[in-house]
Amino acid sequence: MLEDNKRLRIFTGNANRELAEEIAAYLGAGVGDASVGKFNNGEIQVMIGESVRGKEVFILQPTSQPVNEHLMELLIMVDAFKRASARHITAVIPYYAYARQDRKTRGREPISAKLVANLLTTAGVTRVVTMDLHAGQIQGFFDIPVDHLPGVPILAEYILAKNLNDLVVVSPDLGGVTRARQLADRLHCEIAIIDKRRPEPGVAEVMNIIGCVDGKTAIIIDDIVDTAGSLTEGAKAIAKYGAKEVYACCTHPVLSHPAVERIEKSNIKELIVTNTIPLPEDKRSPKIKVLSVAPLLGEAIVRIFGELSVSKLFDN
Repeated sequence: MLEDNKRLRIFTGNANRELAEEIAAYLGAGVGDASVGKFNNGEIQVMIGESVRGKEVFILQPTSQPVNEHLMELLIMVDAFKRASARHITAVIPYYAYARQDRKTRGREPISAKLVANLLTTAGVTRVVTMDLHAGQIQGFFDIPVDHLPGVPILAEYILAKNLNDLVVVSPDLGGVTRARQLADRLHCEIAIIDKRRPEPGVAEVMNIIGCVDGKTAIIIDDIVDTAGSLTEGAKAIAKYGAKEVYACCTHPVLSHPAVERIEKSNIKELIVTNTIPLPEDKRSPKIKVLSVAPLLGEAIVRIFGELSVSKLFDN
């Protein structure tokens, strides 16, 4: 993919090595020599096994579970590369943790999404590449360039290939309408919205469906599926309002317990996710389809390295 990849190096921590290797293969390069382990007392130990002086370094590291460990791996790797005189350090963070605390909703709450942005910048990151932030305004928490890549094109391509009829894209809440509209534009269909309320954190009650789902194949789209409680309740409500089939898709399959069990027992025919977060065997299911984001991230890296437009990737 690259005419000159001598200056470009891909490195990874322990969060998603398989994805890093896919991206490196797409670029026609190898994953850089870096050892990320632990001292006997549990502290993160990073050893860079090759010269990166004057190089363009891209570190692939989603901050997925265990979140704090993977975040510290990333920060310590960045510090190591900065002290080794890398020219630029780009943090490729497919899944950006702590994004759900992006504002104060009541007194004495932290804004952890901003804290993580500060940590990355202070450590020495010169650019961030991420996918489907929980809130788009998190880009503004950085004083360095941020390339915010959408997962919608990958999801839409797969759904179109299934040749489903009478589609309607469903947003799980009012905040997800923009994402739902983006998918609907690519699928050439209408949208509907689940009107719900949250009596307490982690609990959602469906109040109404805005829009028509009767007799249609519904596609619920969200950025994250965590415990899948809201997702499965939404799917049940959509079927109650007359949808003939319900599919769901998201970019980040967090799938905390008991998400997989809920999905398997639900009326969701298929949950389509990406590999921004690796799925261990205990989170796999015949109902869950995993799509790779390696070509998208690889092409974004090519364009950043070649100083080309990244937004051109997403033209319909």
